[in-house]
Amino acid sequence: MHNPPFLLTFTHPQTQKNNKVPPPPLSLSLSLSQSMAFHSLLLFSLIFSFLTQTHSRLTPNYYDKTCPDFEKIVRQVVTDKQLASPTTAAATLRLFFHDCMVEGCDASILIASNSFNKAERDSDINLSLAGDGFDVITRIKTNLELTCPGIVSCADILVAATRNLINMVGGPYYPVRFGRKDGFVSRAEAVEGNLARANMSLSQIINLFAGRRLNVQEMVALAGSHTIGFSHCKEFSNRLFKFSPTSEYDPSYNPQFAEGLRKLCANYTQDPQMSAFNDVMTPGKFDNMYFRNLQRGLGLLPSDQAMAVDRRTRPLVDLYAANQTRWFDDFSRAMEKVSLYNVKMGRKGEVRRRCDAFNNLKT
Repeated sequence: MHNPPFLLTFTHPQTQKNNKVPPPPLSLSLSLSQSMAFHSLLLFSLIFSFLTQTHSRLTPNYYDKTCPDFEKIVRQVVTDKQLASPTTAAATLRLFFHDCMVEGCDASILIASNSFNKAERDSDINLSLAGDGFDVITRIKTNLELTCPGIVSCADILVAATRNLINMVGGPYYPVRFGRKDGFVSRAEAVEGNLARANMSLSQIINLFAGRRLNVQEMVALAGSHTIGFSHCKEFSNRLFKFSPTSEYDPSYNPQFAEGLRKLCANYTQDPQMSAFNDVMTPGKFDNMYFRNLQRGLGLLPSDQAMAVDRRTRPLVDLYAANQTRWFDDFSRAMEKVSLYNVKMGRKGEVRRRCDAFNNLKT
């Protein structure tokens, strides 16, 4: 927020005369006509700013006239892709978070690296992003460019595809507003510290979300997205092998679950792609089983299981485990809020011709 450059006070000449107050120095005084002109100009500036912001505000029907088949095309492509590759929903949801949490929801995660720039997608934590997420966005963009070229941003495509895929695998259908532009920046060095890691403490994760104006309840609701997808063994191997001098594995694990994971991940150092479902019970369904699993020691990642015991988050875990409708409602509101974080509009962004490259090469 910018502070006002100065404050103006105006004293009517008649009041000065009656109270015998000397006028201010000539260089600091304004005549009545000058003051009125200044305030008229200020009022005009405020009205113009308001109208500009209103015109560029995100709306659900942003593409109704410029690309009326936008949502139809998104729906058709994600349906075909999900049916062919059932991991698409989880991959796209993760892609959405990894985009919005870094530079805001501006499709910066989709940019490919080149000789002049190492992009976000090639940072350490993003190397494990599944290809199905990138692929479905590319397919949608290709179809849209044939129908309404240069109109729909990759950022809007990612937000819409994520919502539709969540709904397709059983999750809620929440409102989405459009009109984002694609960002001009994507740098790998900007990623570290902006995405939650499995080995972070719960306090660190809470603070990370707070930096995006997301409170503890919203953080827990969003964490429920782990009800679909998988994690590589290296992300939780410290809970399985030589956990402590008194226990081979983390005692907060359900013992049978721990033994099953130890067998699954026994050779994870030789096979880095070895992974396990985040939700062992209903891995392909977007439901509140994730929270019920936490209550039974079936939380895969340490950051997940910590929510089941921490006083700040346990009541929310219990609430969502008992009431899926309440979780869906809170999750929907939180997702809509995330989708509006630090969006680019107007000249602060562009509509890319390809989602993996800026329209002009940055050197």
